Amino acid sequence: MVDIIPSINVPTFEEVKERVAKVEPYVSWCHLDVTDGVFSTHPTWRNPADLPLLDTRLKVEVHLMVREPEKIMEKWLVAPVKRIIVHIEAAKDMHMILRKCREAGIQTGLSMNPETMWGEVEFWYEKVDIIQILGVRPGPSGQKIHEEIFEKIAHVRKFCNQCIIEVDGGVNGDTARRAVSSGADILVVGSYLFGAEDIASRLKEINGVSA
Repeated sequence: MVDIIPSINVPTFEEVKERVAKVEPYVSWCHLDVTDGVFSTHPTWRNPADLPLLDTRLKVEVHLMVREPEKIMEKWLVAPVKRIIVHIEAAKDMHMILRKCREAGIQTGLSMNPETMWGEVEFWYEKVDIIQILGVRPGPSGQKIHEEIFEKIAHVRKFCNQCIIEVDGGVNGDTARRAVSSGADILVVGSYLFGAEDIASRLKEINGVSA
């Protein structure tokens, strides 16, 4: 069974809370995009001090699209966060990141941009909990997925059968089916989900095509 995780990519905490409330009845996880204006220039909410105010039963994964995430990540290791995702292109000290997450009892995900080769991630795949393949450039929701991503998913799956592969960016009804056929375990869905009039029906649709 493929997991569908709603992606929340918004500029304010009020919008974060609104979107969490919209999806909470239907899912067990949500995905919060956080940028720094450098690694990704797209502005998002980015204040970890707000997290204790996020009253939710959902497990939260935080996608740190930031340069040198090890410098700020400790602030994000708080409830309800259960997983931190960092970029191989941005991290300078993966050993520290892994250690800090392990000490906090929080999962670690390692993300790779569309153009990044598997060889840059290969050393770490047994040390992290999930591998995230970004289908678009770090930035706003609503981008079109890069076509070469499906081949990359298949390559990672062939090399690493036991890996949990998350695909984030450009996921819709068609690309969800293709991503799962290529080997994805988790689909992170943003604008295609929140742009729907009926979120429950849209989730059912995505689950149907990705089954």
